[in-house]
Amino acid sequence: MMESMPAEPPRLAKDVTQHVGYLLKRAQAALRGAMDKVLREHGLTVPQYATLELLALHPGMSNSDLARATFVTRQSGNVVLRGLQEAGLITRPATADHGRIRPAHLTEEGYTRLAAVQAAVYAIERRMVKAIPPQRMAVLLTDLDHIAAALEE
Repeated sequence: MMESMPAEPPRLAKDVTQHVGYLLKRAQAALRGAMDKVLREHGLTVPQYATLELLALHPGMSNSDLARATFVTRQSGNVVLRGLQEAGLITRPATADHGRIRPAHLTEEGYTRLAAVQAAVYAIERRMVKAIPPQRMAVLLTDLDHIAAALEE
């Protein structure tokens, strides 16, 4: 019986903890943990916060569009919207005017809650961005965008 040779890694690294994917996941996990902590203090989850941010910028987004933009399934997105609606942070019509789309909008309380939590979330992003020399930020953002695009093909 012939032994198979191990696959060659895409780039030389001391071990798996130095692979690009591992380091991206480590950064993502650190960001998620920091965000979970501050959002919990405001009674929100990351998908709920992201939904509030998106609706502030784009009122009337559909569940499907919000789910895609917040990286959750449509079913999970619907749960997020229901929770925000029950908390009085968004409104949606009881029935759809066109097809099944029920556009969501922030309530006054939704805008107030978003404003209260934004400072804490933006402080996390400032901590994260501070770790990157300013002259490298544009390249990093472009590289991250290219990585995502390469994996979405």
